[in-house]
Amino acid sequence: MNKYLERLYNGIIRENPTLVLMLGMCPTLAVSTAAVNGIGMGVSTTAVLILSNLVISALRKVIPDQVRLPAYIVIVASLVTVTELLMKAYTPDVYETLGIYIPLIVVNCIILGRAEAYANKNPVGLSVMDGLGMGIGFTIALTLAGALREILGSGTCFGAQVLPKTVEPMAIFVQPPGAFLIIALFIAIMNAIGIKTRQRKLVESGCDGCCAACSAACEQKEEVPQR
Repeated sequence: MNKYLERLYNGIIRENPTLVLMLGMCPTLAVSTAAVNGIGMGVSTTAVLILSNLVISALRKVIPDQVRLPAYIVIVASLVTVTELLMKAYTPDVYETLGIYIPLIVVNCIILGRAEAYANKNPVGLSVMDGLGMGIGFTIALTLAGALREILGSGTCFGAQVLPKTVEPMAIFVQPPGAFLIIALFIAIMNAIGIKTRQRKLVESGCDGCCAACSAACEQKEEVPQR
């Protein structure tokens, strides 16, 4: 796989920041009450991720190690301020809904984590793709969680009526406990897919999953040295 496409796949599937790495859970749990909110937070975070990775990667040989983290925070804070002002000017409804969670993007562990773990060590192109992949993965997770919570809790999706009006919505899903339930469901599905994939690889390699009955088990034991 092309290394640029691999960064996209890594952020969306293999190391999804929300469903695999469990990063950025505060905005995920707080703003995913509706699909539109999830898209708004996801897109704004993606923009900051891409630009911060670009700037930090471009300056990685210039920023001294002693002030690395403060420099990252200054860069991210500047980008978040620009993003906040743009959202306030062009998407005031989304801006009002997301509220305090927009400026809190500055301390989102996804952004600082990718800056430290990847952008600080890799060239600009790969860093930008890494930020894009992580941002898309974060946006997908928030949007799916918001859509499901909105359907179950309000009977709507993107503001349109989905469930029949005769069906009583479950209000718990638009409340904090509903966020934990939905995210837990998604994580369980991701884990189940991962377990099946691993089992399939074991079977294809000749292992039936029963270690006790495996004829190769004895060969793997360490031999006891004779005196």
